[in-house]
Amino acid sequence: MSGNGNDFKPGLEGVVAVETEIMEPDREGGMLRYRGVDVEPLIGKVPYENVWGLLVDDDINSKMPDPEPYEPAGLTGNAPSDLQAETARMSGVWNLGKLNEISNEQAREDLGRISAQMMSIVARSARIADAKTDDVPDEVVAQGKTAAEKFLLRWRGEADPRHAKAIETYWICTAEHGLNASTFTARVTASTGADCGAALSAAVGALSGPLHGGAPAYVKPMLDEVAATGDPEKWVRDTLEAGRRIMGFGHRVYRAEDPRSRILKRTARELGSPQIEIAERLEEAALAELARRHPERPLRTNVEYYSAVVLDVAEIPPPLAPAMFACSRVAGWSAHILEQKRTGRLFRPSARYVGPDERSLSLN
Repeated sequence: MSGNGNDFKPGLEGVVAVETEIMEPDREGGMLRYRGVDVEPLIGKVPYENVWGLLVDDDINSKMPDPEPYEPAGLTGNAPSDLQAETARMSGVWNLGKLNEISNEQAREDLGRISAQMMSIVARSARIADAKTDDVPDEVVAQGKTAAEKFLLRWRGEADPRHAKAIETYWICTAEHGLNASTFTARVTASTGADCGAALSAAVGALSGPLHGGAPAYVKPMLDEVAATGDPEKWVRDTLEAGRRIMGFGHRVYRAEDPRSRILKRTARELGSPQIEIAERLEEAALAELARRHPERPLRTNVEYYSAVVLDVAEIPPPLAPAMFACSRVAGWSAHILEQKRTGRLFRPSARYVGPDERSLSLN
C-alpha cells in the first residue's frame, strides 16, 4: 500500500503484505500444494505430523514431536478459549524466549513443543465437555501410532480407525492456506518479537471468530434441517429469499472448485458418512441456484462444507469445530511464525484519518 493512502482497501483485500515460500492457493481449484508439493497423494500415506514437518522444515521426513507431560491450569470444556489461554500460559510455564532474542533453531523447537501440546489441550478440553473428570493415562495415549490416534485416545480413551482417518484427512487438508486472518495475526505478533506461545495464542484468538473457519459448526445443523424437509431445492430458494446465507459456499480466493473440498468429499464417501447423500443433494441444489442468481461471480463449494461432513464421521460435536481447525492449522501458523522471524521486520501499516478537522471544545 502506498504512503499516500489513495489505494485504501477495506479488509486489505488484494493487498500484498508478505512474500512467502510456504503455500500459494491454486485459484483455479486444481491442486492443494504445500511448498510446491501436491498434498492429495500424501493423504493416507503420511500422517499429519509429517505434513507439519513439510510445512515447518520443508522436510516430509521431519515431524511434529509428541506432546510432553504438562498440567493445564484449569480447563473449562470450552475448547477454543481453553486453547487460547493455555497456549499463552505455556510461555510462562516453559519460560520461552522472545523471538528476536533466540535462534531460529530454538524457535523451531518451541513451536514443535507448543504445537503438540495444543492438540493435547483440545483433547483434554473435549473430554471435560463430555463430562469426564478423569485423565486418560499417558501409557494409554502412547499406544497411538499417529497424532490423530493419540488425540482420540487422550479424548475418548479409544481410537476408532474411521475416526482417526477422518480427523487426519481434515487436519492435512486444512494445515495451511496462505495469509488468512489467523495466520496474519500470528505473523503480526511474531513481528513484534513476542515469544512463540504469544504468537500462536493470538492466532487462536483470531480463529475463534465465526467469520474465519467457523462455518463447519453451522453446516451439520443445516444438513439436518434440509434432511427434515426432504426438499433441498425448496430449502435453498426459501433460505436465499429470506436473505440468509447457505454455509459452505463461496470463497475469497478460489474462482473454481476448492481442491480441499474435493478431497474431503471423497473421504466422506470412503468412510460411509451417513450425511453424504443429503450433502450432495443440497450441494447440487445450492450450486444451481447460486449460479442462477449470481452468474457474474463463481460461488462454489468451499472447504468448510465437506469438513463438517468428515468431522461428523468422527463424531466431532459442532462446537468443537473451531478448535479442531486450530489443531490442523498449528502447522501453517508455525511455518509462518518462523518465516516472519527471518524477515526481522515489524508490521506497521498506515491508517487514513477520516475524523473531524481541528476543533475546540467548549469547557464550562
